[in-house]
Amino acid sequence: MKLDTSIALMEKAKKMIPAGVNSPVRAYLSVGGNPPFIKEARGATITDVDGNTYIDFVASWGPMILGHAHPKVIEALKAAAERGTSYGAPTPLEVEMAEEIVSAVPSMDWVRMVSSGTEATMSALRLARGFTGRTKIVKFEGCYHGHVDSLLVKAGSGGMTFGTPDSAGIPEGLARETLIATYNDLASVEALFSQYPGEIAAVIVEPVAGNMGMIPPKEGFLEGLREVTRKDGALLIFDEVITGFRVGLSGAQGMFGIDPDMTCLGKIIGGGLPVGAFGGKAKIMEAIAPLGPVYQAGTLSGNPLAVTAGLTTLRVLKEEGIYGQLDEKGAYLAKGVKEAFDDAGIPVQSHRIGSMFCNFFTEAPVVDYESAKASDTKRFAKFFAGLLNEGVYIAPSQFETGFVSIAHTKDDLDRTIEAIGKVAKTL
Repeated sequence: MKLDTSIALMEKAKKMIPAGVNSPVRAYLSVGGNPPFIKEARGATITDVDGNTYIDFVASWGPMILGHAHPKVIEALKAAAERGTSYGAPTPLEVEMAEEIVSAVPSMDWVRMVSSGTEATMSALRLARGFTGRTKIVKFEGCYHGHVDSLLVKAGSGGMTFGTPDSAGIPEGLARETLIATYNDLASVEALFSQYPGEIAAVIVEPVAGNMGMIPPKEGFLEGLREVTRKDGALLIFDEVITGFRVGLSGAQGMFGIDPDMTCLGKIIGGGLPVGAFGGKAKIMEAIAPLGPVYQAGTLSGNPLAVTAGLTTLRVLKEEGIYGQLDEKGAYLAKGVKEAFDDAGIPVQSHRIGSMFCNFFTEAPVVDYESAKASDTKRFAKFFAGLLNEGVYIAPSQFETGFVSIAHTKDDLDRTIEAIGKVAKTL
Protein backbone atom coordinates (compact mmCIF):
# COMPACT_ATOMS: atom_id res chain seq x y z
CA MET A 1 0.00 0.00 0.00
CA LYS A 2 1.47 3.33 -1.08
CA LEU A 3 0.71 6.61 0.69
CA ASP A 4 3.04 8.92 -1.21
CA THR A 5 0.47 11.66 -1.80
CA SER A 6 -0.86 11.41 1.76
CA ILE A 7 2.67 11.73 3.14
CA ALA A 8 3.30 14.80 1.01
CA LEU A 9 0.03 16.35 2.15
CA MET A 10 0.90 15.71 5.79
CA GLU A 11 4.26 17.43 5.40
CA LYS A 12 2.52 20.40 3.82
CA ALA A 13 -0.16 20.46 6.49
CA LYS A 14 2.39 20.46 9.33
CA LYS A 15 3.66 23.83 8.11
CA MET A 16 0.26 25.43 8.82
CA ILE A 17 -1.77 23.15 11.13
CA PRO A 18 -0.61 21.84 14.55
CA ALA A 19 0.70 18.29 13.92
CA GLY A 20 -0.93 18.57 10.49
CA VAL A 21 -4.40 17.67 11.79
CA ASN A 22 -7.52 19.38 13.08
CA SER A 23 -8.29 16.76 15.73
CA PRO A 24 -5.50 15.02 17.72
CA VAL A 25 -6.20 11.30 17.17
CA ARG A 26 -6.01 11.79 13.39
CA ALA A 27 -2.25 12.35 13.70
CA TYR A 28 -1.67 8.59 14.29
CA LEU A 29 0.90 9.36 17.01
CA SER A 30 -0.23 6.41 19.13
CA VAL A 31 -0.20 3.89 16.28
CA GLY A 32 2.63 5.18 14.10
CA GLY A 33 2.72 5.71 10.38
CA ASN A 34 1.11 8.37 8.26
CA PRO A 35 -2.66 8.90 8.12
CA PRO A 36 -4.21 8.42 4.70
CA PHE A 37 -5.85 11.61 3.45
CA ILE A 38 -9.37 10.73 2.35
CA LYS A 39 -10.75 12.14 -0.89
CA GLU A 40 -14.14 10.41 -1.11
CA ALA A 41 -16.45 7.87 0.46
CA ARG A 42 -19.30 5.70 -0.78
CA GLY A 43 -21.41 3.23 1.15
CA ALA A 44 -19.20 1.23 3.50
CA THR A 45 -15.87 2.32 1.98
CA ILE A 46 -13.55 5.30 1.92
CA THR A 47 -10.84 6.04 -0.65
CA ASP A 48 -7.66 8.02 -0.07
CA VAL A 49 -5.76 10.38 -2.35
CA ASP A 50 -3.40 7.57 -3.34
CA GLY A 51 -6.26 5.43 -4.63
CA ASN A 52 -6.39 2.97 -1.70
CA THR A 53 -9.91 1.90 -0.73
CA TYR A 54 -10.78 0.71 2.77
CA ILE A 55 -13.79 -0.91 4.42
CA ASP A 56 -14.69 1.77 6.94
CA PHE A 57 -15.62 1.10 10.57
CA VAL A 58 -14.85 4.60 11.83
CA ALA A 59 -17.96 6.02 10.13
CA SER A 60 -16.75 9.58 10.76
CA TRP A 61 -16.64 8.54 14.45
CA GLY A 62 -20.23 7.35 14.44
CA PRO A 63 -22.69 9.45 12.43
CA MET A 64 -22.57 7.56 9.13
CA ILE A 65 -25.03 4.91 10.27
CA LEU A 66 -26.52 4.70 6.76
CA GLY A 67 -23.09 4.57 5.15
CA HIS A 68 -21.38 7.33 3.21
CA ALA A 69 -23.15 9.44 0.59
CA HIS A 70 -26.51 7.76 1.09
CA PRO A 71 -28.58 8.65 -2.00
CA LYS A 72 -31.53 10.04 -0.02
CA VAL A 73 -29.27 12.22 2.12
CA ILE A 74 -27.33 13.55 -0.86
CA GLU A 75 -30.51 14.30 -2.82
CA ALA A 76 -32.00 16.16 0.14
CA LEU A 77 -28.79 18.13 0.70
CA LYS A 78 -28.59 19.23 -2.92
CA ALA A 79 -32.14 20.53 -2.80
CA ALA A 80 -31.53 22.29 0.53
CA ALA A 81 -28.31 23.95 -0.67
CA GLU A 82 -30.15 25.45 -3.61
CA ARG A 83 -32.45 27.21 -1.13
CA GLY A 84 -29.50 28.75 0.75
CA THR A 85 -26.96 27.38 3.23
CA SER A 86 -27.65 29.47 6.33
CA TYR A 87 -30.30 31.96 7.41
CA GLY A 88 -29.63 32.85 11.03
CA ALA A 89 -33.40 32.78 11.48
CA PRO A 90 -36.06 30.20 12.41
CA THR A 91 -36.86 27.59 9.77
CA PRO A 92 -39.60 24.95 9.36
CA LEU A 93 -36.89 22.29 9.36
CA GLU A 94 -35.99 23.07 12.97
CA VAL A 95 -39.56 22.39 13.99
CA GLU A 96 -39.56 19.09 12.12
CA MET A 97 -36.28 18.08 13.77
CA ALA A 98 -37.64 18.94 17.22
CA GLU A 99 -40.73 16.83 16.51
CA GLU A 100 -38.60 13.85 15.46
CA ILE A 101 -36.34 14.06 18.52
CA VAL A 102 -39.07 14.68 21.09
CA SER A 103 -41.24 11.86 19.72
CA ALA A 104 -38.33 9.40 19.71
CA VAL A 105 -36.72 10.26 23.07
CA PRO A 106 -39.40 10.19 25.80
CA SER A 107 -37.31 12.06 28.40
CA MET A 108 -36.98 15.14 26.17
CA ASP A 109 -39.97 17.49 26.41
CA TRP A 110 -38.06 20.35 24.81
CA VAL A 111 -34.88 20.43 22.71
CA ARG A 112 -32.48 23.09 21.48
CA MET A 113 -30.16 22.65 18.50
CA VAL A 114 -26.46 23.55 18.61
CA SER A 115 -23.55 22.85 16.26
CA SER A 116 -21.52 20.15 18.04
CA GLY A 117 -21.60 17.57 20.80
CA THR A 118 -19.21 19.71 22.81
CA GLU A 119 -21.65 22.63 22.62
CA ALA A 120 -24.46 20.33 23.71
CA THR A 121 -22.70 19.11 26.87
CA MET A 122 -21.33 22.57 27.70
CA SER A 123 -24.81 24.08 27.44
CA ALA A 124 -26.45 21.25 29.38
CA LEU A 125 -24.04 21.72 32.28
CA ARG A 126 -24.55 25.48 32.35
CA LEU A 127 -28.29 24.92 32.39
CA ALA A 128 -27.99 22.32 35.15
CA ARG A 129 -26.02 24.74 37.30
CA GLY A 130 -28.40 27.60 36.56
CA PHE A 131 -31.49 25.52 37.26
CA THR A 132 -30.27 23.95 40.51
CA GLY A 133 -28.24 26.89 41.82
CA ARG A 134 -25.41 24.44 42.51
CA THR A 135 -21.88 24.40 41.07
CA LYS A 136 -20.39 20.92 41.32
CA ILE A 137 -20.57 18.32 38.55
CA VAL A 138 -19.89 14.58 38.77
CA LYS A 139 -18.31 12.93 35.73
CA PHE A 140 -16.71 9.52 35.27
CA GLU A 141 -13.05 8.76 34.77
CA GLY A 142 -12.51 7.90 31.11
CA CYS A 143 -15.81 9.33 29.86
CA TYR A 144 -15.37 12.06 27.25
CA HIS A 145 -17.95 14.79 26.80
CA GLY A 146 -16.19 17.07 24.36
CA HIS A 147 -13.43 19.58 25.03
CA VAL A 148 -15.37 21.59 27.62
CA ASP A 149 -13.01 23.03 30.26
CA SER A 150 -14.81 21.56 33.26
CA LEU A 151 -15.09 18.13 31.58
CA LEU A 152 -11.49 17.69 30.44
CA VAL A 153 -10.67 16.17 33.80
CA LYS A 154 -9.91 12.46 33.65
CA ALA A 155 -11.40 12.41 30.17
CA GLY A 156 -11.33 9.55 27.68
CA SER A 157 -10.96 9.46 23.89
CA GLY A 158 -7.92 11.43 22.69
CA GLY A 159 -6.87 12.16 26.26
CA MET A 160 -6.43 8.45 26.96
CA THR A 161 -4.76 7.88 23.61
CA PHE A 162 -1.98 10.34 24.35
CA GLY A 163 -1.69 9.55 28.04
CA THR A 164 -2.74 13.08 29.09
CA PRO A 165 -6.32 12.85 30.38
CA ASP A 166 -6.09 16.38 31.82
CA SER A 167 -5.49 19.48 29.69
CA ALA A 168 -3.37 22.54 30.25
CA GLY A 169 -5.28 25.81 30.20
CA ILE A 170 -7.99 24.76 32.66
CA PRO A 171 -8.11 26.90 35.84
CA GLU A 172 -7.69 24.93 39.06
CA GLY A 173 -10.78 26.59 40.51
CA LEU A 174 -12.92 25.28 37.67
CA ALA A 175 -11.39 21.81 37.85
CA ARG A 176 -12.21 21.66 41.57
CA GLU A 177 -15.90 21.92 40.72
CA THR A 178 -15.64 18.65 38.75
CA LEU A 179 -15.85 15.53 40.92
CA ILE A 180 -14.58 12.24 39.51
CA ALA A 181 -16.30 8.90 39.97
CA THR A 182 -15.54 5.44 38.60
CA TYR A 183 -17.69 4.19 35.72
CA ASN A 184 -19.75 1.13 36.68
CA ASP A 185 -19.02 1.76 40.39
CA LEU A 186 -22.15 3.16 42.02
CA ALA A 187 -20.47 3.26 45.44
CA SER A 188 -17.98 5.85 44.16
CA VAL A 189 -20.90 8.09 43.19
CA GLU A 190 -22.70 7.62 46.47
CA ALA A 191 -19.52 8.56 48.32
CA LEU A 192 -19.35 11.89 46.47
CA PHE A 193 -22.97 12.70 47.28
CA SER A 194 -22.29 11.87 50.94
CA GLN A 195 -19.26 14.18 50.90
CA TYR A 196 -21.02 17.05 49.09
CA PRO A 197 -24.74 16.85 50.00
CA GLY A 198 -26.83 19.49 48.29
CA GLU A 199 -23.85 20.84 46.32
CA ILE A 200 -23.91 18.70 43.16
CA ALA A 201 -25.81 20.17 40.21
CA ALA A 202 -25.64 17.12 37.96
CA VAL A 203 -24.14 13.78 37.13
CA ILE A 204 -23.16 13.51 33.46
CA VAL A 205 -22.50 10.07 32.01
CA GLU A 206 -22.20 8.22 28.73
CA PRO A 207 -24.83 5.51 29.38
CA VAL A 208 -22.68 3.26 27.23
CA ALA A 209 -19.08 4.42 27.52
CA GLY A 210 -17.76 5.04 24.03
CA ASN A 211 -14.54 6.97 24.57
CA MET A 212 -12.41 4.54 26.56
CA GLY A 213 -13.26 1.88 24.10
CA MET A 214 -16.85 0.70 24.25
CA ILE A 215 -17.87 -0.41 27.75
CA PRO A 216 -21.49 -1.35 28.58
CA PRO A 217 -23.05 -0.36 31.90
CA LYS A 218 -23.25 -3.03 34.59
CA GLU A 219 -26.69 -4.19 35.60
CA GLY A 220 -28.17 -1.68 38.04
CA PHE A 221 -25.55 1.03 37.48
CA LEU A 222 -27.70 3.45 35.48
CA GLU A 223 -30.70 2.73 37.69
CA GLY A 224 -28.55 3.56 40.71
CA LEU A 225 -27.49 6.87 39.19
CA ARG A 226 -31.14 7.77 38.64
CA GLU A 227 -31.97 6.97 42.26
CA VAL A 228 -29.06 8.80 43.91
CA THR A 229 -29.49 11.98 41.84
CA ARG A 230 -33.24 12.12 42.38
CA LYS A 231 -32.79 11.64 46.13
CA ASP A 232 -30.31 14.53 46.37
CA GLY A 233 -32.07 16.91 43.98
CA ALA A 234 -29.28 16.75 41.38
CA LEU A 235 -29.93 16.28 37.67
CA LEU A 236 -28.99 13.19 35.67
CA ILE A 237 -27.59 14.04 32.23
CA PHE A 238 -27.15 11.34 29.61
CA ASP A 239 -24.51 12.15 27.02
CA GLU A 240 -25.94 10.24 24.07
CA VAL A 241 -23.89 12.00 21.41
CA ILE A 242 -22.64 8.54 20.36
CA THR A 243 -25.50 6.25 21.44
CA GLY A 244 -28.38 8.53 20.41
CA PHE A 245 -30.17 6.95 17.43
CA ARG A 246 -27.21 4.53 17.15
CA VAL A 247 -28.35 1.77 19.53
CA GLY A 248 -32.02 2.44 18.80
CA LEU A 249 -34.50 5.21 18.06
CA SER A 250 -34.76 6.06 21.77
CA GLY A 251 -31.04 5.73 22.39
CA ALA A 252 -29.48 3.97 25.35
CA GLN A 253 -32.09 5.41 27.71
CA GLY A 254 -34.76 3.59 25.74
CA MET A 255 -32.70 0.41 25.65
CA PHE A 256 -32.13 0.40 29.42
CA GLY A 257 -35.40 2.00 30.49
CA ILE A 258 -33.93 5.04 32.26
CA ASP A 259 -35.53 8.49 32.43
CA PRO A 260 -32.74 11.13 32.65
CA ASP A 261 -33.47 14.79 33.32
CA MET A 262 -31.46 15.97 30.33
CA THR A 263 -29.97 14.42 27.20
CA CYS A 264 -27.19 15.53 24.85
CA LEU A 265 -27.26 14.43 21.21
CA GLY A 266 -25.08 14.82 18.13
CA LYS A 267 -23.50 12.68 15.39
CA ILE A 268 -26.42 10.92 13.70
CA ILE A 269 -28.90 13.81 14.02
CA GLY A 270 -26.64 15.72 11.61
CA GLY A 271 -26.33 12.93 9.06
CA GLY A 272 -22.61 13.64 8.72
CA LEU A 273 -22.79 17.43 9.06
CA PRO A 274 -21.78 19.37 12.21
CA VAL A 275 -24.63 19.31 14.71
CA GLY A 276 -25.60 18.83 18.33
CA ALA A 277 -28.64 19.17 20.55
CA PHE A 278 -29.54 19.18 24.21
CA GLY A 279 -32.90 18.93 25.87
CA GLY A 280 -34.91 17.54 28.72
CA LYS A 281 -37.81 18.18 31.03
CA ALA A 282 -39.81 21.31 30.24
CA LYS A 283 -39.40 22.75 33.75
CA ILE A 284 -35.61 22.64 33.28
CA MET A 285 -35.55 23.89 29.71
CA GLU A 286 -37.69 26.87 30.71
CA ALA A 287 -34.59 28.26 32.42
CA ILE A 288 -32.79 28.73 29.09
CA ALA A 289 -32.75 32.16 27.40
CA PRO A 290 -34.88 33.91 26.28
CA LEU A 291 -37.39 32.34 28.69
CA GLY A 292 -34.98 32.12 31.61
CA PRO A 293 -31.70 33.46 32.98
CA VAL A 294 -29.32 30.82 31.53
CA TYR A 295 -27.81 32.22 28.34
CA GLN A 296 -27.02 30.08 25.30
CA ALA A 297 -26.89 31.04 21.63
CA GLY A 298 -25.38 30.02 18.30
CA THR A 299 -25.32 31.59 14.83
CA LEU A 300 -25.41 28.24 13.00
CA SER A 301 -27.71 26.42 15.44
CA GLY A 302 -30.38 24.63 13.42
CA ASN A 303 -28.40 25.14 10.22
CA PRO A 304 -30.69 24.09 7.32
CA LEU A 305 -28.11 21.81 5.69
CA ALA A 306 -27.27 19.97 8.91
CA VAL A 307 -30.91 19.62 9.88
CA THR A 308 -31.81 18.39 6.38
CA ALA A 309 -29.15 15.65 6.48
CA GLY A 310 -30.16 14.69 9.99
CA LEU A 311 -33.88 14.58 9.29
CA THR A 312 -33.35 12.45 6.21
CA THR A 313 -31.17 10.05 8.17
CA LEU A 314 -33.65 9.75 11.06
CA ARG A 315 -36.52 9.06 8.69
CA VAL A 316 -34.62 6.25 7.00
CA LEU A 317 -33.81 4.80 10.42
CA LYS A 318 -37.52 4.69 11.23
CA GLU A 319 -38.14 2.31 8.34
CA GLU A 320 -39.14 -1.13 9.51
CA GLY A 321 -36.31 -3.54 10.24
CA ILE A 322 -33.37 -1.12 10.03
CA TYR A 323 -32.19 -1.58 13.61
CA GLY A 324 -32.71 -5.32 13.36
CA GLN A 325 -30.40 -5.37 10.34
CA LEU A 326 -27.80 -3.28 12.15
CA ASP A 327 -27.89 -5.62 15.14
CA GLU A 328 -27.55 -8.69 12.91
CA LYS A 329 -24.56 -7.20 11.11
CA GLY A 330 -22.94 -6.22 14.41
CA ALA A 331 -23.49 -9.69 15.87
CA TYR A 332 -22.15 -11.40 12.75
CA LEU A 333 -18.99 -9.29 12.76
CA ALA A 334 -18.41 -9.68 16.51
CA LYS A 335 -18.77 -13.46 16.35
CA GLY A 336 -16.38 -13.78 13.42
CA VAL A 337 -13.81 -11.43 14.98
CA LYS A 338 -13.84 -13.27 18.31
CA GLU A 339 -13.36 -16.59 16.53
CA ALA A 340 -10.47 -15.14 14.51
CA PHE A 341 -8.69 -13.97 17.66
CA ASP A 342 -9.36 -17.29 19.41
CA ASP A 343 -7.94 -19.22 16.45
CA ALA A 344 -4.81 -17.07 16.62
CA GLY A 345 -4.51 -17.51 20.39
CA ILE A 346 -4.72 -13.76 21.02
CA PRO A 347 -6.50 -12.80 24.24
CA VAL A 348 -9.07 -10.04 23.71
CA GLN A 349 -12.12 -8.73 25.47
CA SER A 350 -14.78 -8.26 22.80
CA HIS A 351 -17.65 -5.87 23.52
CA ARG A 352 -20.70 -5.15 21.39
CA ILE A 353 -24.00 -3.34 21.74
CA GLY A 354 -26.01 -3.26 18.52
CA SER A 355 -23.79 -1.79 15.81
CA MET A 356 -21.13 -0.53 18.25
CA PHE A 357 -18.14 -2.73 18.99
CA CYS A 358 -14.65 -2.76 20.49
CA ASN A 359 -11.87 -5.28 21.12
CA PHE A 360 -9.48 -4.74 24.03
CA PHE A 361 -6.10 -6.45 23.92
CA THR A 362 -6.14 -7.76 27.46
CA GLU A 363 -6.97 -11.00 29.29
CA ALA A 364 -8.87 -9.31 32.13
CA PRO A 365 -12.47 -8.07 31.90
CA VAL A 366 -12.81 -4.39 30.98
CA VAL A 367 -15.44 -2.55 33.03
CA ASP A 368 -13.97 0.91 33.67
CA TYR A 369 -11.11 3.32 32.96
CA GLU A 370 -8.45 1.43 34.91
CA SER A 371 -9.20 -1.93 33.34
CA ALA A 372 -9.33 -0.33 29.88
CA LYS A 373 -5.87 1.15 30.44
CA ALA A 374 -4.51 -2.36 31.00
CA SER A 375 -4.93 -3.07 27.29
CA ASP A 376 -1.78 -3.77 25.28
CA THR A 377 -1.58 -0.61 23.16
CA LYS A 378 1.59 -1.74 21.40
CA ARG A 379 -0.18 -4.86 20.18
CA PHE A 380 -3.12 -2.71 19.12
CA ALA A 381 -0.82 -0.42 17.11
CA LYS A 382 0.55 -3.43 15.25
CA PHE A 383 -2.98 -4.73 14.72
CA PHE A 384 -4.15 -1.35 13.41
CA ALA A 385 -1.28 -1.10 10.91
CA GLY A 386 -1.88 -4.63 9.71
CA LEU A 387 -5.57 -4.04 9.11
CA LEU A 388 -4.94 -0.76 7.30
CA ASN A 389 -2.58 -2.59 4.97
CA GLU A 390 -5.33 -5.18 4.38
CA GLY A 391 -7.80 -2.46 3.44
CA VAL A 392 -9.75 -2.28 6.71
CA TYR A 393 -10.06 1.12 8.39
CA ILE A 394 -10.63 1.21 12.16
CA ALA A 395 -10.06 4.02 14.64
CA PRO A 396 -6.35 4.72 15.25
CA SER A 397 -6.69 4.24 19.00
CA GLN A 398 -7.34 1.34 21.35
CA PHE A 399 -9.72 3.62 23.23
CA GLU A 400 -12.29 4.31 20.54
CA THR A 401 -15.40 2.53 19.32
CA GLY A 402 -16.04 0.82 15.99
CA PHE A 403 -19.29 1.24 14.08
CA VAL A 404 -21.16 -0.94 11.60
CA SER A 405 -23.42 0.82 9.10
CA ILE A 406 -26.45 -0.36 7.17
CA ALA A 407 -24.25 -0.16 4.06
CA HIS A 408 -21.87 -2.93 5.19
CA THR A 409 -22.59 -6.08 3.21
CA LYS A 410 -21.95 -9.66 4.25
CA ASP A 411 -19.02 -9.65 1.83
CA ASP A 412 -17.59 -6.56 3.57
CA LEU A 413 -17.91 -8.28 6.94
CA ASP A 414 -16.45 -11.57 5.69
CA ARG A 415 -13.47 -9.76 4.15
CA THR A 416 -12.95 -7.92 7.43
CA ILE A 417 -13.09 -11.10 9.49
CA GLU A 418 -10.63 -12.74 7.09
CA ALA A 419 -8.27 -9.74 7.36
CA ILE A 420 -8.46 -9.79 11.16
CA GLY A 421 -7.69 -13.48 11.23
CA LYS A 422 -4.68 -12.92 8.97
CA VAL A 423 -3.32 -10.01 11.00
CA ALA A 424 -4.03 -11.65 14.36
CA LYS A 425 -1.63 -14.48 13.50
CA THR A 426 1.20 -11.95 13.18
CA LEU A 427 0.68 -10.32 16.58
